[in-house]
Order: sequence, then structure tokens, then C-alpha cells
Amino acid sequence: MPPRATDARRAAVLGSPIAHSLSPVLHRAAYGELGLDDWSYDRFDVDEAGLPGFFENLGPEWAGLSLTMPLKRVVIPLLDEISDTAASVDAVNTVVFTEDGRRVGDNTDIPGMVAALREHGIEQVDSAAILGSGATASSALAALARVCTGEIVAYVRSEARAAEMRLWGERLDVEIRTADWSDAAEALRAPLVIATTPAGTTDTLASAVPERPTTLFDVLYDPWPTTLAARWSGYGGAVVSGLDLLVHQAVLQVEQMTGHHPAPLDAMRRAGEKALADR
Repeated sequence: MPPRATDARRAAVLGSPIAHSLSPVLHRAAYGELGLDDWSYDRFDVDEAGLPGFFENLGPEWAGLSLTMPLKRVVIPLLDEISDTAASVDAVNTVVFTEDGRRVGDNTDIPGMVAALREHGIEQVDSAAILGSGATASSALAALARVCTGEIVAYVRSEARAAEMRLWGERLDVEIRTADWSDAAEALRAPLVIATTPAGTTDTLASAVPERPTTLFDVLYDPWPTTLAARWSGYGGAVVSGLDLLVHQAVLQVEQMTGHHPAPLDAMRRAGEKALADR
């Protein structure tokens, strides 16, 4: 059961570092649109060591938390329950505090990715490529389990990372092959490419963008566009941005925390775009 949306409530995003997070902008925009004038949403710099203490000090006014790195896995032992979606990748980015005091974890990154793709007309592909192998890559793999009907190739930097991605593939029951990062230019010819790497990592791949690229989903949003995304769109390819993902996963968080459906996606996107432009 979602928390009551009529009472003054608190929510926040936790992570370290956290100063860059756009989540407060998006959630506050949603509260304004929904008329939740007594709701507040803040950001707190919290690392793994500080997370248990933060939870201990939360009062009954708290409705929910958004979590970013490095907290998405270490939070799990602090929760009473997690969704099947979160369990599928051992990662929680959303915690809702229910009226009876339970702490329920979910992962809105995965359905957020699917929703962002669908918004751009991507309902199904017959193969795909993932650039990277971290926590976001595992969420991308889970999203592709809902979208991709054929082989997925993950381009990684080490055999240890490759083995980890293959394990995720087995767990998610998706067909995955791993390849060395030195061959990452080959990924750009896939029907759908999901880049999950840190800023600057894919810059050197921009020169390898094919003349007729298909769809690139780059999970970064600041700075934007990335060098790869700029070249991709310049050649006429479709680009799904990290802001698309951020907005769609935040929409799901707002709905879970406030109980209001649907959350105001357009207002949240406008607020995010303005905040990025102001930077």
C-alpha cells in the first residue's frame, strides 16, 4: 500500500557523490504539478558506511528514498522486502516506506529503460549491444530481456567483468555473448546500442559510427550530448538520452511514493531540461 499522499511527507535521493543529482528537480516538479505543497524532496551525501545510521534516524514522515551509486546493493539487507524486478539484478534504486512501517525496495531503472525505449518507438529488436559491465549494464540487460528477441553482446574490459555479465545473462535467462572492449566499434552496427559507461569512455568510438546508425541509448545526461551521441544523431540515428531514462524511472518513483497515478511526466521532463540548460 502506498503512503498517504494527503499528509506532509519527506523523500530524498541518497548517494555519494550526490551534488550532481537531478532527482530533486524532477520530484519537486512532480509535487508542484500534483498539488503536494507540503511534500519535500532533498539530497543527502551518504556512502555505504553511513547508510544504516541514516535509516535508523528516519521518522514516520518519510515516504520514500531514491538511491544511486554506491548504495543500490548495500541497501538490500536493510529492507523488509524487495520486488522481483530488483531481485533480478540485486539492485534497489527505490525504497517506499509503507503505512505499517515496512521498507519495500524496487528497481525503477529497468522499467524506466523499457519505457524510454518505447517512447522512441523501440518495442522490439532482434539483437542488441551493451557497452560496459557495471550495475547499470546489468539493469540494461534486464531491460533487454523484455525487448530483445535474439543475441545480446556486451563489450567489456576484463575477463572478470565478462564472466559477471554472463552470469547475469544466465540469471535473467537471456542470450548473451561477451567481447573485448578493443572490439567495441563493432557494437555500433547493432540494431540497438546501450552505452552504460562513465563520461568520456565512449568518445573514441565516435569516429566509428556507421553512416546509417540505428538506435543509441546513452545513459549519460550531463554533459550532453556525449561525443558519441552527437556523432550518432548527426548521421541521422535515433538517440535515447540519460535524461529520458532519469525521467521515466523518476515517474515510477513518484507514483510509488505518493500514490498518485500517473505522475506528470511532461512537467518533470521540462524541469530536467531547464536544469541541465541552466548548468
